[in-house]
Amino acid sequence: VQLQASGGGLVQAGGSLRLSCAASGRTFFASYAMGWFRQAPGKEREFVGGISWSGGTTYYGDSVKGRFTISRDNAKNTVSLQMNSLKAEDTAIYYCAASSRAITTSQAKVDYWGQGTLVTVSS
Repeated sequence: VQLQASGGGLVQAGGSLRLSCAASGRTFFASYAMGWFRQAPGKEREFVGGISWSGGTTYYGDSVKGRFTISRDNAKNTVSLQMNSLKAEDTAIYYCAASSRAITTSQAKVDYWGQGTLVTVSS
C-alpha cells in the first residue's frame, strides 16, 4: 500500500485546513483502518485520529477532540482530516497511516505510513 498525503500548508490560528490521503497499490483499501498521526518539532509522534474500515467508528486524541474530524471514501481510496479551530500547538508534520487491524493509537501497529504533510499554524 502506498499512501500519499496532501493538503498541508500555512494557516492562521483559528482557521481551518483539510488534509487528504490517497491510497494506491495492490490492496483492498476498505480492509484497512486508517488514521492520522503527527509529529511536532522536538516531540514524539502522536496519535491524532482514526477511522474503522467501514467508517462507522472514529476515535480521536484528546488534544483534537471536537475540532478535528476524520472521514473516508472507500470508493475513492481516500481518507481525510478536517481540522478546524487550529491552534499554534497543532503545528506538525501530519502522517496518514493504515492498519490491517482495528483503529490503532500505537505506531507499532501501523502497517503503512504516508510521507507526511506539514501544517504550520501561525499565532
